[in-house]
Amino acid sequence: MNIDLSNKNALVCGSTQGIGRATAIELASLGANVTLMARNEEKLKQICDILPNKGQNHQYLAADFSHPQQVKGAIEKFLDANEGVHILVNNTGGPPGGKAFEADPEEYRVAFNLHLVSNQVLAQALIPFMIKENYGRIINIISTSVKIPINGLGVSNTIRGAVANWSKTLANELGEYGITVNNVLPGSTKTARLDSIFETKAKNTGTPVEEVSEAARKGIPARRFAEAEEVAYAIAFLSSSSAAYINGVNLPVDGGRTGSL
Repeated sequence: MNIDLSNKNALVCGSTQGIGRATAIELASLGANVTLMARNEEKLKQICDILPNKGQNHQYLAADFSHPQQVKGAIEKFLDANEGVHILVNNTGGPPGGKAFEADPEEYRVAFNLHLVSNQVLAQALIPFMIKENYGRIINIISTSVKIPINGLGVSNTIRGAVANWSKTLANELGEYGITVNNVLPGSTKTARLDSIFETKAKNTGTPVEEVSEAARKGIPARRFAEAEEVAYAIAFLSSSSAAYINGVNLPVDGGRTGSL
């Protein structure tokens, strides 16, 4: 199987670091025209400059996903100058850790805007072109918590679950138009997000970060954390024509950690 994304346009959110960055690089290496989207314009410029390029048109959009109106303005401006995208990768950093019952209601509102509302804004703007092309891939990078909630991530568990059900609903609605909507569920991946989770847990429990990290590693059948590129490979496959009959699924990329089918 040869995955070729030539002549496909991709929008990758949260693409200045971690899984988003790795995904943007992988899709570009497979021939896609990649548009990066995140809030830090300087980092966006830096990543855009290092994307593999064999005559492709790479660009970036700056917007803060905690402000959906910014996202709306940015994507509308993009569509004024571009026909659309075939591949939308929704990816945004998760909410801070903490127990669900201790979270301020405002934390839920912020997270809802950051993830679900901004996803909806982008999907509504980009789906008409996907329908016209009879080719669309919407891939949401969320969390294994949609299968089994993760202790200490109360707000994240709640919002990720909402995104998963939004995604499944879209998959049912859009399948007839050649559009698939799937969720990739990364397990513990070597990113700044994972470091932050371990540091928070270490602080809350009085345990050294090294011990927290080692305990997490031992809980994974593969006995290691994922590289961001390994998650990107799964996203790239779901973006391709080879994955046309995979729709509405939650795909864990977690080394076997999640304790359910």
